[in-house]
Parts: sequence; structure tokens; C-alpha cells
Amino acid sequence: MVHAFIMVKTAAGRSEDVLQAARGLDQISEAHVVAGDFDVIVEADAEEVYDVLQTASSDVSGLDGVADTKTYMALE
Repeated sequence: MVHAFIMVKTAAGRSEDVLQAARGLDQISEAHVVAGDFDVIVEADAEEVYDVLQTASSDVSGLDGVADTKTYMALE
């Protein structure tokens, strides 16, 4: 099992919309609006690294209101 954190910057005023949309994606286990350099943190779980990267690069990045993402794979 691969676990990753996807840090999301959103367009102004779009954090809540992105949060709700991300929570509806298949590979997403949790998502939270946060304060700091990013607006939303999304947690993804999948069987393979490729599946997590697909979720981050296509599914999350493709959500309306997403301006940028950074993905971090958990090493534990």
C-alpha cells in the first residue's frame, strides 16, 4: 500500500469547493482545509506508486479551482 500527501494551492475563495470535490475521489482517504503555504491537504492511498501519481497528477490537479499541487510519498 502506498500512502501520499498531496498539498494543494487553490484559486482565491475555492478551498471549500476543492475540498468537497477531492473527498469524492476514489483514492482519497482524507482531505482538510489548512492554514499555511497550501490551502488543502489531501491524503491518498493506493496499491501502487503509479496509482497515487495518477490520482495526484490527473484527478486532484484537474479539479476546478486547483492552481498547483505538490505530492509527498510517505516512506513508512
